[in-house]
Order: sequence, then C-alpha cells, then structure tokens
Amino acid sequence: MRPDLVSLLRCPVCADALALTARTASCLRGHAFDLAKQGYLNLLPSASTGIEGDSAAMVDARAAFLAGGHYAPIRDALIAHTPPEATRFAEVGAGTAYYLAGVIAEPRPAEPGPSEDGAAGERAPGERVGIALDVSRYAARRAAKVDERIGSVVCDAWKELPLRDGVADVVLDVFAPRNAPEMRRVLAPGGTLLVVTPNQAHLTELIAVLGMVRVDEDKDRRLRVSLASDFVETAATGIEVGMRLDHRSVQRLVAMTPSARHLRPEELAERIAVLADPVEVTLSVTLSVWQAS
Repeated sequence: MRPDLVSLLRCPVCADALALTARTASCLRGHAFDLAKQGYLNLLPSASTGIEGDSAAMVDARAAFLAGGHYAPIRDALIAHTPPEATRFAEVGAGTAYYLAGVIAEPRPAEPGPSEDGAAGERAPGERVGIALDVSRYAARRAAKVDERIGSVVCDAWKELPLRDGVADVVLDVFAPRNAPEMRRVLAPGGTLLVVTPNQAHLTELIAVLGMVRVDEDKDRRLRVSLASDFVETAATGIEVGMRLDHRSVQRLVAMTPSARHLRPEELAERIAVLADPVEVTLSVTLSVWQAS
C-alpha cells in the first residue's frame, strides 16, 4: 500500500493519524499495524461487532460474477454521478473493490507538474485514489491487488471507520452497511455519499425458485431514516436492466450473497437445474445521492 494512501487512515486504537514506514503503519503514540503479505492493512478493532465477513468462496464467486459485466450498469451509474473534481474516495463494504476501481479509473483532466510533494509513489495532482473498507480479509486480499491507487483495509463498518476526518470527497456504499455518522465524519465539506440499494424487482425471477433472501419491503424507508439526521438526499436514479445468465453465472450470483449461507450446494444445484439456460433475470436498484446536512 502506498504511503499517501496510509496517510488517509487513522489509528483504530487512539484515532491519531497513521504513517507508513517500510511495511508498518504506525501512529505517534506507538500503535503499529503491519501490512499483510497480500498488501492489505488489518485495522479491525479488538472490540468489533463480530459481524461475519464474506468467506473465501463468496469472494471468489463475487469476483467471477462481476468480471462477467452483469453489474456494469451499477458501476456506470456511480461513475456518472461522481463529481468530476473529486479525487479521494472510500467505499464501505467494498468487497473486491469492483465499483471503487471503476470510479477511480475515470481520471480528471491531466494537470501538469510533478507529484504534490515531488516524491515517488505519492499522489500526482488530479489523480484519483481510494480506500476499500471491508470486514472480510478475503475481500481485502482481492481489493489490494486491483489497482495501486487503492488501499485495502479490514475494518468494522459499524464501528469508527479507520479514516481521518474529512479525507474523502466521495463515499460509496453499494449493498453495504450504512453507518451514517461515520460516513459523514470522513467526508470532506461538500462531499458526496452514493448509496445503491436493491428494489423489489431485483432478481425477482430467482428469489422464489432458489429460496434466496427477499428484499425488505421497508428498505427505502429504513434507508431514509438511517441517513436523515446526517444527510440530505439530492437525487435518486433507478437502474433496471435485463440480464441473461447461464447456470454457472446464476450459481455465482447466489454464492456471493447472504443466501449462500442458507442453501446447501447440492440443494442449490437442484434448484438451478429447473431454470432456463440462459435465464432472463432483472437487475433493479436505486442509486441515491446524498450531501451532508
């Protein structure tokens, strides 16, 4: 992980800023955290909520499914709603960093001159960088290898985020937990929160047949209640497209979701076998845009 990315982070013990020396991130009070050999930084506090992150199999399924481009419309919508002047990003529940990587790959117009402090490996003016936050170390391993402009961090989204105050121009939250006070804290003044949530029609062709977890009918209201004290909604865009999924893609889709915890592999295979191959499946989500209140 690059030193300039570590400089966006703060110590999960005392909240002081972190700096990278060799392969150790440490604060002035002496709390130290070694980079894993895969390149990510584990800043999970000892008093975490104990939420179970995605398993290695779930992360592998997610990477394979997303590589097929089936959720590219979501990534494209995030890119379209990203302020062009934004350069520092964070994604909560980033998983494999598929969405974060897509957003930072859309550069601002090139600016002449050396990097901000003239040092190799530091952020050049206008360069987009990001921090991928996830509770799963398996996801963190994947995210660490996606792009050298992304720093991958293991943390608990329901606790204090290991980011300094006001360091992010944009926070992404795609099918992920929403800790509103913390997301507001890490956003810079005028920063943007982009939230993607599933609609009732999302994957409706698969839910009953495969026994998947249904979308909560009260999700929209709960979203607004959870964010209302800290943010004001400025826009909302519906994204609904059809996907043609072969049986392998359907298996990967289910395997990357919480439904995978409730279905035995052999049972899932039997249920998938009754579907058309390929099967038409609806992608239906809402992208909402929020500003700090």
